[in-house]
Amino acid sequence: MQSDRDPVIIAARRSPIGTRGRALAQLRVEELAAPVIRAALADAAAANGAPVTVADVLLGNCMGPGGNPGRIAALAAGLGHEVPGVTVDRQCGSGLAAVLDAAAAFRAGDDRMRVAGGVESASTAPVRSVDGIAYDRAPFAPAGFSDPEMTRAAEDLAVHDGISRARQDAHAARSHARARAARSAGRFDAELVPLAGLQHDDAVGGAERLLPRLPALFPGGSLTAGTATRIGDGAAALVLAPAGTAPGLAIRASAVLGCDPALPGIGAAGAIQAALRSAGLDLADIAALEIVEAFAAQSLAVLDRLGIADDDPRLSADGGALALGHPWGASGAIAVVRLFSRLVRAGAPAGTRGLAAASIGGGMGIAAVLEVVR
Repeated sequence: MQSDRDPVIIAARRSPIGTRGRALAQLRVEELAAPVIRAALADAAAANGAPVTVADVLLGNCMGPGGNPGRIAALAAGLGHEVPGVTVDRQCGSGLAAVLDAAAAFRAGDDRMRVAGGVESASTAPVRSVDGIAYDRAPFAPAGFSDPEMTRAAEDLAVHDGISRARQDAHAARSHARARAARSAGRFDAELVPLAGLQHDDAVGGAERLLPRLPALFPGGSLTAGTATRIGDGAAALVLAPAGTAPGLAIRASAVLGCDPALPGIGAAGAIQAALRSAGLDLADIAALEIVEAFAAQSLAVLDRLGIADDDPRLSADGGALALGHPWGASGAIAVVRLFSRLVRAGAPAGTRGLAAASIGGGMGIAAVLEVVR
C-alpha cells in the first residue's frame, strides 16, 4: 500500500565479498563499512543535487567486536561527532532489519536522511567464551527449545522436505553460473566499492564443475560445501531519503515473523507472504526477487512454500549468496543493493517492484517489498 511517508532508497553500494580468512581478512568492521558509506553518500549527493546531511547510521552486525559498529563506522566515515549510530542484530536478517528500522523513522514523521545497511568481518570476529571455554556461537534459542547449528538445520530441512542432493547441486550451479555471467557483463561494477585490492567477490568462479564430486557434510546426507554458502567479510550501505527527493526504490511494505527454531530455513517464506499481503500484492506483481541463499536446501524449501520454480529468472538473476558469499550481518542489505542495481540502475520503469528477504537463525524471517520511483 503506497504512502507519501514511504522513504526512498536513493543510493546503494557494497563492498566485494571476501571469503573469511582471505582478501579482506585484515579489515575491521569500520574499515569495511566506512568506504562503502562514503561512496553511497557521494552517489546520494549526486542524485540529490546537493550534499547530504545524515541524521543517523544504522548497521546490521552479528559477530563483531561490540562497541556499536554503527557509531564507529559513522565516525570512521568522517560524518562528524554529531552523527549518531546504532547496531542491529537480527542475525542473517540484520542488514535488512537496519534498513527497515531506518524506514520506520520516516513513517513516524522524521524526514531526515539516514544511512542504513550492514557489515560483517567474520575474519576478525572475536572468540567468545564462558568461564574460559570458547564456543562458536551464542545460542539462538533458550534451554528447552531446539537450537540446531545452521548447517545441521539445513540438512534437517532437506530431509524434512525431501530435497534431493541433485536438486541442491543444480540450484548452486545455477547461482554460480548467473554470478559469473553478471560479473563478465559488468553488472556488479556500479555497486562495488573495491577494498584492500579486491575488485570483485572472490568466491565467484567455476565452482559448479566441482559440485557433483564434493562429499556430503554429514554421513548419508545431501548437503555439501558447495551447497552451503561461504562465510564472508563485507559491507553494504544505502541512503534513505523522503519521497520525492530523487529516483530510487520506495519501501512499500515489510514483515518480520517467527517460525519453528528447529527449521529456521523456512522463515523467509512466511515473511514474504506477510509482506505481500501488507502491500496488497501477490508474487505475480514482483519483477525481481533477492532471497539470501545461505544454503541451497533452505532456498529451495522457501521456493516450494511460495510456489516459485527453482529456475525462476526473477530470483537472484545475477547469482546469490551461494556464489557471492554470505557476510552474515550485511547479507540482507546486500540483497537490497542488488535490487537497486537490477531495477534502478538498469532503468526499470516507475512502478516496477522488487522483494528482498532472508531466513534467520533461531527461527525467523524478514522481507520487504520495494518499488521503483522515477
